[in-house]
Amino acid sequence: MAQRNTWQRERVRSALSDAPGFVSAQDLHAALRDENTGIGLATVYRALATLAASGEADQLQSPEGEAIYRACASTGHHHHLICRVCGKAVEIEATEVETWAKRTAAAHGFTDAEHVVDIFGTCAECTARIAQGDDRPEARAD
Repeated sequence: MAQRNTWQRERVRSALSDAPGFVSAQDLHAALRDENTGIGLATVYRALATLAASGEADQLQSPEGEAIYRACASTGHHHHLICRVCGKAVEIEATEVETWAKRTAAAHGFTDAEHVVDIFGTCAECTARIAQGDDRPEARAD
């Protein structure tokens, strides 16, 4: 059954597209609340789940175990580099990972294997800011 496209879902989609990187549902809800949209947290969760299921949003777990989302820039299987300070995300090709995953699965008798690989680190901009003594994520220049 197709999901209705409500104004709330469109507003969540727009806010997600405006986010500089991966964001949690709570962070997205806070931004929408600050704009007095009246959109509730449950609606944000439902909209994000729908966007992720349709491939319009990437969903992954942060190193802390929290679900985080971002508007998907490409279709199909892909991987990310994610800054754990500012949330900046870069989509990457990982041919070596694809080869390794297939070879490892086959070596253990697995077929139809799938994998998720996302790399968390600190981007160059945040590394430079931290080296200068400013480790505030909001200091990031886009």
